[in-house]
Amino acid sequence: MERSLVFSTNIPPRFSQPPRSISPRFHPNQYQPHKFSAKSSTGYRKVGIFNTNSKRKLCTRALISEVSNQRQYPKVAAKSTGPIPPSQLIEVVETAAKTGAEVVMDAVNKPRNITYKGLTDLVTDTDKMSEVAILEVVKKNFGDHLILGEEGGIIGDTSSGYLWCIDPLDGTTNFAHCYPSFAVSVGVLFQGNPAAAAVVEFVGGPMCWNTRTFTATAGGGAFCNGQKIHPSKTDKVEQSLLVTGFGYDHDDAWITNIELFKEFTDISRGVRRLGAAAVDMCHVALGVAEAYWEYRLKPWDMAAGVLIVEEAGGAVTRMDGGKFCVFDRSVLVSNGAVHAKLLERIAPATEKLKSKGIDFSLWYKPENYVTDL
Repeated sequence: MERSLVFSTNIPPRFSQPPRSISPRFHPNQYQPHKFSAKSSTGYRKVGIFNTNSKRKLCTRALISEVSNQRQYPKVAAKSTGPIPPSQLIEVVETAAKTGAEVVMDAVNKPRNITYKGLTDLVTDTDKMSEVAILEVVKKNFGDHLILGEEGGIIGDTSSGYLWCIDPLDGTTNFAHCYPSFAVSVGVLFQGNPAAAAVVEFVGGPMCWNTRTFTATAGGGAFCNGQKIHPSKTDKVEQSLLVTGFGYDHDDAWITNIELFKEFTDISRGVRRLGAAAVDMCHVALGVAEAYWEYRLKPWDMAAGVLIVEEAGGAVTRMDGGKFCVFDRSVLVSNGAVHAKLLERIAPATEKLKSKGIDFSLWYKPENYVTDL
C-alpha cells in the first residue's frame, strides 16, 4: 500500500507513529507545477447487526415506486477553475489540507485542551492550530483570495471570485475522544461553485493512526490516494448502506431527521452516524456507502465533499431535491442510482419543515461575495 501523507512544506512532519503516505498524483496532459511551501506555526453511532432471521416487520414505503435511476441532477461544480489552472489550484488545496493534517497528526495521541462553543459543541487547540497552518499556505500562494474558516471567519477581499472554505478539523468530538472519523477539509469555490477540493481523512485508531487523501477538481474527476474513484452502482435502497448526521440544535429539523433515520434503518442495510460530514461524503464517493444526508451543515462542512462526490460520478442536491449550493442548509449526496428513491421520503419531510416556517435560506454567504448562483 502506498504512503498517504506527502507534504510539500518546509516543516519536517512530526508523527506519533510513522504514517503511511502516497506518491504524488499525476494527471495526463498537465504541466508540471512549481512547488509550494508553507511554515506551520504553531461528531455516535448505533450500529445494528444485520440479521437475516429477524422477524421484525419491514417498512417498505420507500421501495414501492419504480423511479428511474437515470435521472440527471443539476451540477454543483464550477464551470472552470477560473484564471488559475486546475493543476496549480489543486496543488495548493492539497498542500493546505495536508499541512493542516500534519498539525492534527502531531496531536492525535496527545492530551486535548478542550473548550466549548455550545453545550456539547467542542473546539480544541488543534482545530485552531490546524487552521492557522492552512491559512499560511493559502495566503502565501493566493493572498488576494477570500477565506471562510470555521474558526477564523471571513478573511480577505470579497471582490475575489475565489472563496476558500476551510474546516481544519471536521469531527472535533471524534478527535477529542480518539474515535476514528475526522478529517481536514479544504474546498475552494470559484464564483460560488466548488472548483477544487481536498479531504485528508484520519483512519485507524489510537496508536495506529493513518490517513488517506481525497481530491477533486471541477471537470477533472475524483481521486483517493492518487487513484480515480467512483461510487457504488447499487440501485436498491434495501441493499444500500446509508449515512446521516445530527447537529447540535435539537429542533424541528433534528426531530425530522430522527424520523428519517428510523425509517431508513427499517428499509435499508443500515444507517450510520459517523460525525464528520466531509468523511461521510468521501465514503459515498469511494463506494463504501450509497448516500449521505444532513440538515444545517455549514459551507466549510460541504464545499470539498460535494465536489468529490460529484466528480466521482455521484449526485448532489438539497434535501428537498432542488439545486444545491454550498450556502444551503441541507444536502443529499448519493451514488446517483438511489437518489430519486431517497428523495421520495426525504423531500416531503423537508417540505413539511419549510411549511412550518423553518428557515432554509442561504447562510454564511459572505456579504458582497459575487457568485453566479
